[in-house]
Amino acid sequence: MPSRLLVLSNGHGEDLIALRILEALREQQPDCQLTVMALVGLGQTYAAAEAAGWLQVVGPRRCLPSGGFSNQSLRGLLRDLRAGLPLLSLRQWRWVRHWGRAGHPVLAVGDLLPLLLAWSGGGPYGFVGTPKSDATWATPPPPGWGRPGLDDRYHRCKGSEWDPWEWALMRADPCRLVAVRDRLTARGLQRHGVAALAPGNPMMDGFQTEAVPIGLRHGRRLLLLPGSRLPEALGNLERLLEAALQVRVNGPLHLLLACGNQPTSAELAPLLSRAGFSSTCLSAEQGAIGARDSWRAGTIELHVGPGCFGRWAAWCELGLATAGTATEQLVGLGVPALSLPGPGPQFKPGFARRQSRLLGGAVLPCHTAAELARTATRWLDDAELRQRLGTMGRRRMGPAGGSQRLAKLITQHLLA
Repeated sequence: MPSRLLVLSNGHGEDLIALRILEALREQQPDCQLTVMALVGLGQTYAAAEAAGWLQVVGPRRCLPSGGFSNQSLRGLLRDLRAGLPLLSLRQWRWVRHWGRAGHPVLAVGDLLPLLLAWSGGGPYGFVGTPKSDATWATPPPPGWGRPGLDDRYHRCKGSEWDPWEWALMRADPCRLVAVRDRLTARGLQRHGVAALAPGNPMMDGFQTEAVPIGLRHGRRLLLLPGSRLPEALGNLERLLEAALQVRVNGPLHLLLACGNQPTSAELAPLLSRAGFSSTCLSAEQGAIGARDSWRAGTIELHVGPGCFGRWAAWCELGLATAGTATEQLVGLGVPALSLPGPGPQFKPGFARRQSRLLGGAVLPCHTAAELARTATRWLDDAELRQRLGTMGRRRMGPAGGSQRLAKLITQHLLA
């Protein structure tokens, strides 16, 4: 009988990581029946794999007001509770419990929620801990963003960013595999009796390496990453464009807006018009790089590319970002970034501050659009600084190949 695996993921970034692991596992174990449950959102990341027939998405799904970030504010939590979070969680738990009682393995990707669900299923499980790293509390906050707080002292006292109740779930007998994002974090868990491994970061897999197209070589290149959740992404983009229009460079400035299927052209048009851009005819050259739309404001060209992040990221000299996973991936490719936190619910000041520490300063949060523009202008004039920050980003994110190594571990520990 073919082996079976249920993967739990709780967020857009976690969905992407889980998909990379499942793609590698499919190559190594083509007969394994792969099933996923997206605990947050609709699991659209898995749509193409499900349509291709090699992956099945199961269980109840619902978009919650906080977008999965109810842990960042009491208001977000209350909105999620009113929107049906308790009933959704109960239905998901029942599904996982049924799976676990049948003796099939579960792989949890994310943080406490999928780990707790996997444990509650009663069967064997593994855990890929994606969001936490001991590098975060071991790195000072960025300049102008306060001093280390009580949470830093708490983590330093524990010797790990993971909490005691999470250690207990990772040490439980049914837990066959624990993988975290870096060796520093693995060592912290090992001191608490968790057999944690650091096989590599799946976020850095699947990127294309291409030379910069001729049409983009003349001028400077900035990547815009407003995030994937609407309507927050539109507000983020408006503030990033305000900053980008103030960046001072000699010659043309190419803005590459990497997004998903949303926002649509119709949703972007009024925002870009208000920012001072005019729509232009899409040239064959622009279409060849994957651009859906092209806009212009003076010497600034803006290209909109749904699904183009993996191709465009390495072409750029600097990122302007209000995204989570994509920003980490960008600096992991050696491209430093500047961020501009807003009202949320995801990319708030606390999130941006923590992200900067996680990535060793390879992404620097700014308080205002004007501050971001001044810093971007300075960074574009300092190739040595960008190279140094890019090296730090690569070091913090690690090399490619983590998905393949994780797939082998899953085969050995969960599917054997």
